[in-house]
Amino acid sequence: MCGIIGIYNHQNAASKAALGLFAEQHRGQESCGMAVTDGKIIKLRKKMGLVKEVFTQEVLENFNGNIAIGHVRYPTRGASSVYNSQPHLVETLAGPSYALTSNGDIVNYAEIRKDLEKEGVYFASNNDGELLLKFIVYQIEKQGKSTVDAIRFLMEKVKGAFSTVLATRNALYMFRDPFGFRPMSYGKTKDGSVVVASESSALDILYMDWSKEIKPAEIIVADENGITEISNETKIYRNTSEERHCIFEHIYFSRPDSVIFGENVYQVRKKIGEMLAENDEIIADAVIPVPDSANFIALGYAEKKKIPFELGLIRNHYVGRTFIKPEQTIRDESVFQKFNVLPNFFENKKIVLIDDSIVRGTTLKKIVKLIRNAGVKEIHLRIGSPAVKYSCFYGIDTPTREELIANNKTVSEIKEYIGADSLKYLSIPQLRKTVSEPESYCYACFNGKYPVK
Repeated sequence: MCGIIGIYNHQNAASKAALGLFAEQHRGQESCGMAVTDGKIIKLRKKMGLVKEVFTQEVLENFNGNIAIGHVRYPTRGASSVYNSQPHLVETLAGPSYALTSNGDIVNYAEIRKDLEKEGVYFASNNDGELLLKFIVYQIEKQGKSTVDAIRFLMEKVKGAFSTVLATRNALYMFRDPFGFRPMSYGKTKDGSVVVASESSALDILYMDWSKEIKPAEIIVADENGITEISNETKIYRNTSEERHCIFEHIYFSRPDSVIFGENVYQVRKKIGEMLAENDEIIADAVIPVPDSANFIALGYAEKKKIPFELGLIRNHYVGRTFIKPEQTIRDESVFQKFNVLPNFFENKKIVLIDDSIVRGTTLKKIVKLIRNAGVKEIHLRIGSPAVKYSCFYGIDTPTREELIANNKTVSEIKEYIGADSLKYLSIPQLRKTVSEPESYCYACFNGKYPVK
């Protein structure tokens, strides 16, 4: 899971891209990077750290160009290092000519990489973004394809999730995988620049004249001729006519002020809470979210049950999102730095604690212990998603089923492990009712039915 940005036709493209990346910082906090071109050469800067740390005002003032692409990384493929950070760059005899940034994960990565290496293509990282770039450039430079035809060929051969921006020295190409796993929107600003981003909320701060989502298998080209939308027949590239958007984007990853897959994230999360409250007989003194992604799930639950909604857990917003930390030890340490309880709030109270999901269980176990120590009487844990039992291969860091607590323990055992008085998950049928087109979503992490293998 990562965040991407692209700017075309703005004299301060790097500064605009930095604003967009900052709005998507929640999608990745390990590293960030940006490639900028002035039409003659592509410059690249990427480092470990947050956007505000890497792209200071001084850096941006010397990062000139009218086309920029950027990336914030949450690691799924490849170690946590600058080599696996994006964007990736390819130089030709004419100098740096191509840069690419992508959000997603490639299922047949090893196969495609092996084929390219046989043709003499060199890889500097283990990152899927580099694979996509090297595949496209090989098709252009060695096979004589146009850039658009190279991207079309990629959609035929490369399997998995990729919402991608490709920059040349004078154009910007935007495209999504045929299933549309990851979100991607683009539009035009009031001053005439073209902007593309993972989430609509990143576009909002750049004062858009209009914006819309890029369709699965669609290619958008921004160049001197304007904007060209190239729609592809997606059935050519997949074995079903249905899209397969990641439902976890609504549950956890996306900002609540974003519109993704045609849905308002805030409204979907409130519906999740309402569905979670149905037929739940618990009577409590307060409904408490684990902030921030569970806030609106808890609000929907509280309104449905007519129980007071309270912010009893206080989050330190200078600590990153616990789930997307690259190592388990860092996740564990972050819990205590990230959360604290309101003084004297929990004493002798019966509460419903709402979280968006349980993946490994370590974070919730520590949060429940924190609340127990504050004198709570009962903790009834309610989860705004079904049990995560299967690995995700499309951009979420759950590579092995052994890591997933719901794969190893029953609901009763999970309740005991975490230390709650009761535990209830949202069911898959309930989750499907929270979106307008449930057949267009991927539920593989809950039911093991993978659209792409």
